[in-house]
Amino acid sequence: MPQPELSSTPVKVVRNVDRERFELYTDEDPGEFIGFLAYREIDPQTLELQHTIISEGFSRRGFARTLVTTVLGLIRDDGGRIVPTCTYVQDYLSRFPQYGDLVADQ
Repeated sequence: MPQPELSSTPVKVVRNVDRERFELYTDEDPGEFIGFLAYREIDPQTLELQHTIISEGFSRRGFARTLVTTVLGLIRDDGGRIVPTCTYVQDYLSRFPQYGDLVADQ
């Protein structure tokens, strides 16, 4: 099964609950904002993943894939589920079916 190729740039993901999104930063202090994956909490265990946005200066370098891979890992670790309405996440799941078990039954 293919594994997602992640960005070689060290990054960190921060869950911003107030803004309902997972934010991606360069792993520096302070980190530079790269982009985010917006979500809506459907219930305490299920997040609707709505859009993946990467800042123009960071586009086409694997950061969206890195962000989605990291977020799906966090959700899996928490025993959570997803409803992927984001087209990028939908495409990601078709390329990396090993994350398909996270999709909530509709």
